[in-house]
Amino acid sequence: MSAEAKAKLLIVEDDEGLQRQLRWAYDDYEVLVASDRNAAVDLVRAQEPPVVTLDLGLPPDPDGVSEGFATLETILSLKPDTKVVVATGHGARESALRAISSGAYDYYQKPVDIDQLGLIVRRAFQLHDIEAENRRLESQVGEGRTVLGTMITAAPEMLRVARTIERVANTDVSVMLLGASGTGKELLAKGLHESSGRRSGGFVAINCAAIPENLLEAELFGYEKGAFTGAIKTTEGKIELAHGGTLFLDEVGDIPLPLQVKLLRFLQERVIERIGGRKPIAVDTRIVCATHQDLPEMIKAGSFREDLYYRLAEIVVTIPTLAERHGDATLLAKHFLHRFARDMNPQVKGFAPSALAAINDWPWPGNVRELENRMKRAVIMADGKLIAAEDLDLTTDEADSLAVNLKAAREEADRKAIRQALARTENNISGAAKLLGISRPTLYDLLKQYGLQP
Repeated sequence: MSAEAKAKLLIVEDDEGLQRQLRWAYDDYEVLVASDRNAAVDLVRAQEPPVVTLDLGLPPDPDGVSEGFATLETILSLKPDTKVVVATGHGARESALRAISSGAYDYYQKPVDIDQLGLIVRRAFQLHDIEAENRRLESQVGEGRTVLGTMITAAPEMLRVARTIERVANTDVSVMLLGASGTGKELLAKGLHESSGRRSGGFVAINCAAIPENLLEAELFGYEKGAFTGAIKTTEGKIELAHGGTLFLDEVGDIPLPLQVKLLRFLQERVIERIGGRKPIAVDTRIVCATHQDLPEMIKAGSFREDLYYRLAEIVVTIPTLAERHGDATLLAKHFLHRFARDMNPQVKGFAPSALAAINDWPWPGNVRELENRMKRAVIMADGKLIAAEDLDLTTDEADSLAVNLKAAREEADRKAIRQALARTENNISGAAKLLGISRPTLYDLLKQYGLQP
């Protein structure tokens, strides 16, 4: 290790023999030595050593601790993040506890046990590095923005999505959100609603995949009393409940064909009929929908109506995966840590380097929802102040990690090249394929594989 790369360790000790012994023992560090308070303070100002060992018995009070405590106070006032390890005489437990309460990291007793002190010093350096990394992450969180009310992001990819939604919010066009599961489609739909002139109306959400086919019509359109067994009173459907506001249809690709016809009629005429009803009811509801399915392919297969698709997809917004949102994984991890630690494990304050590395390297196939769940688990499982990779359950062997990273990097490069080619050719598939040096069918296959839309 070169001298420039060595971590700086300041030894504040007036015994020259002990100075020489400690210099020799800590050859792995760049050792700085001071014999009194003034020299120690000057070195802290000039060199900013992360770790200091401090003998409390310094001149002009070598038999007391007043000068040592004054030195400790001055060092911590200049550099509060410095880890100070104080030396006390045998049996001076009271001084040691006072030093810890004053901000010292740890203490050791004289006569010095070099191995024991070496372990304390190594841990002090490790903690200093971890805290520095957490401060860097904290500043990264500060660089993020809250967009559309509640969504936190610093990724340019996500900021572009937010700008698009803000632009269309005050229109009444139907918006389709395309993205993988867990990317935040409902959160974006709520943000669109809150940014629109309909914010005083209701935001009503329904997951079309979570409701049995025979009940979905009643959920959407409502029913009159006596329309079927169990219909003991007239009930408004979700479309009607969202009058004056926004209806969010999640997983719209799961709506069965017969019901698609009825939904299309509502979008064309803005009237509904409840099940068992005979009079049309005018409803002013804006539709925002979402899906992770390939609706154009479903249209080809005959399982989704093309005319309904174009009614729902007046504006299409593609949501990037978490792996495509550069920097957002660590940003959101910090956000979830603060949120969960407050209620579940207040002692957790940050991340160990292994956890930060794992968060950055993981491909996050479950996107933000997976990150949120893993962070909740990690906060609960953490034994100390710092979350480790094991708490996140993200540990993999080196070979697996390399394979995942190479695959993710290759897919990211493909997506970026495709997006650039489409942008340069104004979404002309033939032109984009020519730019990429591939055939049109191959480009269509890649668009389908990566969930991209021109």
